[in-house]
Amino acid sequence: MGPFRGLSLIVLLILTRSPSPTRSAEPGSNFVELRCETRQLPNNVTQAVIYYTANMETISNKVQSNHFAISSTGSGSDKMYGLAQCYNYLSQVECDLCFFKLHTVAPICYPSIGARVYLDGCFFRGDDYDFYKEVLGPTDHAICGNTTRYGQAFAASAGKAMAAAVSQAEVNGGYGEGRESSSAYAMANSLRTLDAGACRVCLSNASASARRCLPWSEGRVDNTGCFLRYSYTDFLGNGSKGSAVGVILWKRNSIIQKRRKGMNKVSVKMVSALSKSSLNFKYSTLAKATGSFDAANKLGERGFGTVYKGVLADGREVAVKRLFMNNRHRVIDFFNEVNIISRVEHKNLVRLLGCSLGPDSLLVYEYLPNMSLDRFIFDDQKGKELDWEKRFKIIVGTARGLAYLHENPRARIIHRDIKASNVLLDLKLHAKIADFGLARSFDDDKSHISTAVAGTL
Repeated sequence: MGPFRGLSLIVLLILTRSPSPTRSAEPGSNFVELRCETRQLPNNVTQAVIYYTANMETISNKVQSNHFAISSTGSGSDKMYGLAQCYNYLSQVECDLCFFKLHTVAPICYPSIGARVYLDGCFFRGDDYDFYKEVLGPTDHAICGNTTRYGQAFAASAGKAMAAAVSQAEVNGGYGEGRESSSAYAMANSLRTLDAGACRVCLSNASASARRCLPWSEGRVDNTGCFLRYSYTDFLGNGSKGSAVGVILWKRNSIIQKRRKGMNKVSVKMVSALSKSSLNFKYSTLAKATGSFDAANKLGERGFGTVYKGVLADGREVAVKRLFMNNRHRVIDFFNEVNIISRVEHKNLVRLLGCSLGPDSLLVYEYLPNMSLDRFIFDDQKGKELDWEKRFKIIVGTARGLAYLHENPRARIIHRDIKASNVLLDLKLHAKIADFGLARSFDDDKSHISTAVAGTL
C-alpha cells in the first residue's frame, strides 16, 4: 500500500469525526459564543503558532478518553496554555464531535493571543498564562433566550432545577443536573482544575446571574471557571427530543464507532509510515514558511481555501492551500482532493507534495510563479503577453491533462470544475490543471454521467 493510500485513510478518519453545524440533532455541537482577547500575539508569532498547535494536538488526544484535557507548551514569556472540557452529559462520541467543532472555531481569533469558545456541550480556552485556577472574570455574563417567556410557575421550577444542579455539583466533582416537573432542566459544571471551594463560588455567581433571565425559556451563564444552563427543553438527553432522533443518533454513533474500530490498526501503521516519509509536513514548518500565513504571501482564494506562497527551510518554493474544516462539505472536498490527485501524475497536472493537519488543514503543492490563466486572459495588459502560439500551447496542455484524467488506467477521473482560475501556468507557460475538490473517479464499467450540479463560479 502506497503512502498516499495511507494518507487517504487518515483523512477519512477525520471525515468520520466531522460535525455538521446545521444539524441541531447533534447534542452539544451548537455554537454559543466566541470570545477573542484584545491582546495580540507577540513578535515571535511563528513560535506562538507552533506552541498553539502542539497544545491542540495534546488536548485532542487526551479529551477523547477523559472529556477533559489541559496542555502547556514552551517556556518563559513564550509559553502557551490550553484547556478543553466536555460537559458530563455528552457521550464520548458526542464529546469528540463537539471538540472537533471547537478545533475549527478557535483559529478565528488569530492573531489575538487568547480565545474562548463555548458550545452547547463543551468549552475551550487558550492563552499565554496559567488561567487554570481562575474563577470569575470581567467578561462573565448571562445569555438569556429571547423568543419565549413563561409564567411564574416555570420560573419557580427552573429556579429549583438550578439549585439542585448546583448543590449536586458541589459534592459530585463539579458536575450536577436538576429536573423539575418535566418542564425545567438545568446543568451546572465547573472546570476540573478548580477545587470545591472555588467551584462553589463560581456556580453561586452563575446561578444568581441565570435567575435574571427568568422567566425566559432558556438561560445560560458562561463564567471564567464554570458554566450553568437551564431550559424548558430537556437538553440533557432523556428522551424529550423524540425517539426517532434518539435512534438516528444511536445508529450514527454506532457507525462511527465501528468505522474507528475497523480502521484503528490500519491507521496506526499509516500514521507511522506517513511520519517517516517526505509527504508529512509539520504544521509549524508550513506556518513558518508562509510567515504565519501573512497576507503579503497570499496568492488568492481557491476551492474553499486560501493559497499562500511559502519558502521551506531548504529554499524550495511551495504553494500552501489553507482550509478551515468548519463544515462537512469542506472535509469531503479536502479528502477528495488528496485522494484524487495522489493517484495521478502527469506534466499537465499540478503536483501535490503533501499535507498537514493542525488548527486547520493544509495542502502543499508545487509553486507556479505565473499562477492562474485567468490573471492573463481577464487582464488587458497581461493578456497581451499571450500571443496565439502561447494560447494554443496552453489549450493543448489543458486538453492533454484532461485526456489523461479521462483515460487514466487506474480509474477514470472527471474534474467537474474546469475554468481559467483552475489552470495554472509555470515559468514557461505550461498548463497544469489544479483544484480536484469536486472531481470524481469512476471505474471502467461505470458511467461518468451525473444529473447533480457541480462547479464553482
